[in-house]
Amino acid sequence: MNKGFVFDVDSEVAVAATQVQSPWEFSGYSATVLDEHANRKTTSVNQKIAQLRSKKGNLKPNVSRVDDDSDEHEEDLDIKSGVWKRALPYNNGDSNAADGKKKPRKFFASSEGASFSAKSFTELNISRPLIRACEALGYKRPTPIQAACIPLALTGRDICGSAVTGSGKTAAFGLPILERLLFRPRRIPAIRVLILTPTRELAVQVHSMLQKLAQFTDVSCCLVVGGLSSKVQETALRARPDIVVATPGRMIDHLHNAQSVGLEELAILVLDEADRLLELGFTKEVHELVRMCPKRRQTMLFSATMTEEVDALVQLSLNSPVRLSADPSTKRPVTLSEEVVKIRPALEGDKEAVLLALCTRTFRSKVIIFSGTKVEAHRLKILFGLSGLKAAELHGNLTQAMRLDALESFRKQEVDYLIATDVAARGLDIMGVETVVNFHCPRDITMYVHRVGRTARAGREGCAVTFVTERERSLLKSIAKRAGSKLQNRQVAPAAIAKWRSKIEGMEDDVRAVQQEEREERALRKAEMEANKAQNMMDHEAEIYSRPKREWFQSTRDKRMIAAEAKAAKDGTRKRDKDQKVMSVEDAEEKKRKEKRKREQEKNMTRKQRRRLEAEREDAEDMQDEDNSQQDDDQPRKKSKKGENKSSRQTVADLAYRRAKAAKSTEKLVKAGKIGPQKKYKGKVDGSKKSKVGAPKSRKDEMEEMFQDDRSDGKQRKPGREPGRTKKPTRKPGVSKRSFKSKSRYKRHK
Repeated sequence: MNKGFVFDVDSEVAVAATQVQSPWEFSGYSATVLDEHANRKTTSVNQKIAQLRSKKGNLKPNVSRVDDDSDEHEEDLDIKSGVWKRALPYNNGDSNAADGKKKPRKFFASSEGASFSAKSFTELNISRPLIRACEALGYKRPTPIQAACIPLALTGRDICGSAVTGSGKTAAFGLPILERLLFRPRRIPAIRVLILTPTRELAVQVHSMLQKLAQFTDVSCCLVVGGLSSKVQETALRARPDIVVATPGRMIDHLHNAQSVGLEELAILVLDEADRLLELGFTKEVHELVRMCPKRRQTMLFSATMTEEVDALVQLSLNSPVRLSADPSTKRPVTLSEEVVKIRPALEGDKEAVLLALCTRTFRSKVIIFSGTKVEAHRLKILFGLSGLKAAELHGNLTQAMRLDALESFRKQEVDYLIATDVAARGLDIMGVETVVNFHCPRDITMYVHRVGRTARAGREGCAVTFVTERERSLLKSIAKRAGSKLQNRQVAPAAIAKWRSKIEGMEDDVRAVQQEEREERALRKAEMEANKAQNMMDHEAEIYSRPKREWFQSTRDKRMIAAEAKAAKDGTRKRDKDQKVMSVEDAEEKKRKEKRKREQEKNMTRKQRRRLEAEREDAEDMQDEDNSQQDDDQPRKKSKKGENKSSRQTVADLAYRRAKAAKSTEKLVKAGKIGPQKKYKGKVDGSKKSKVGAPKSRKDEMEEMFQDDRSDGKQRKPGREPGRTKKPTRKPGVSKRSFKSKSRYKRHK
């Protein structure tokens, strides 16, 4: 295999990109969005913006179009090339080769004989229905990753692959999967393929792509993601589809709580965008799904970058895999031109004006704009709408149907701009994107490559523009060096920036009006949901409480610990243990068997033994609490905002329980005649033991405090005796301990 291979298609492949059918479409979700607004009694952002503009009588696009021969337009398109040139030659080997580190290759099988070139899909031993589907989609010639992956996957080998964005990884694992499913036993329906993706949008796209490839076969496919109806997905899973495309969380939910859903007959497991799966915090979920899958299976893992976590996942889930790398993971597309817009410190507040000036003068259609936050993306959507520009937004604050509807409207070119967060940075194959604008500079090279990879796909030309402030110049410079790219400087006319600055200032009132209306709708919808919930609880309380509780593979305590560890790792307060290894499948199963055996032993115990075991556990917990409180006493105390001691805080229920228990024991002692009548406690405690100011008191100290003064009223305490301690009863000579204990028993047997 040639390690220096570069994915660069020729003119024949560029002609093949003219597709007869679209590989994915979400047109069925537009009606769902309308139904959502009707049920919630809300209106979309576009309707709110249209109402505001109709009130002002400004329905025409508020866009200043200039001719090509204008001097101002020429100044806007002035490009100075060679600002940051390539400083280091690109290393075609491994990414760690420059550091002198060599990764062990013993785990991976030899990739000898893998060919990265094929003239047609017929050479790859694919059946006629699949070749017909490829022709319907416009695919004439396999890409390098497809030519290398399909023959090996057909033999059942485990594959660990990586390729440049837009190289057809979905078809690389989709075609061999469908080819193997054509020869499945049809009499026994079962889930035979599971494909895991990090985001819902990518899962929907993979599902649509597989449906297009399987349109001339009888292979069934199911989509299991969050945000859509769980009941509909459960019904589809009970029908035992051949392929399931899912996100990890919802799939685990169905496996633990849905009936007749299992992975006993699973033959192929695909982990798409594995590095992103682990970045988004799905490490435990992915390991749980790998553990639930059969050991005898084929596993294909595709990752853009090979991090330590991905390497650990490869060793956990794959068996003697073949590593295929059709292109370096940090390699940008060849036909991509990259530009930079420098934002000076005095103009950092005018980034929105610079963006609107660029979009109205230069980039007028098929543009994806990446923002840093969801709030920023929504504000840009409102500004674009008030300016008369057709734009759609894609971020986490939208429902799943709204997000898919935004993608479909952008694919159909009903809108010219798609304003998105990093949700759209991975895997989305939106053909025809001409420009990518990084309104917020990416944090690392991986995210930069994936963002700009939305354009210049499959040999087409594209442009990437990045906004860079003074604080971000060094970051983008290092990204450019590592990616081996040459950045160009784009200058925007100051007159256009000043013009849009004044327009944005005039639109601030309308922006606030739209945001206020949305807040009111959210408050009304929340109140209506609470009212409906209360009504359902009154009408169907018995049915609701009779439903079985939904289970999860982690307890609440485990999830809190994981969240705390993630927060500590993010804050940098806890160093990661490099020697820590991932638990293998065998170790996890052995641990689970031990826990199950322990639970069965406890079930077989008698009631007395079980109560004794519970008492020992409670004593151990009390001792642990006392040790923790002692450690808190030794450490300097931190004061809260109200000046109270955090370690001395107790719940009202705990305090009331202790007081009631003490009062009940006192009452029993008074009735038995062992102590005199008690008086209410007043004043400070007299005696040798005095609690520290603000220090937490133990249970023993509280009992002594409660009974100390009352006992001193009935008897005169000796000076050497500690407060709260009674005199130890003396035994007569010749009388055993047992006979002293049970006088009543002695009388009965007399």
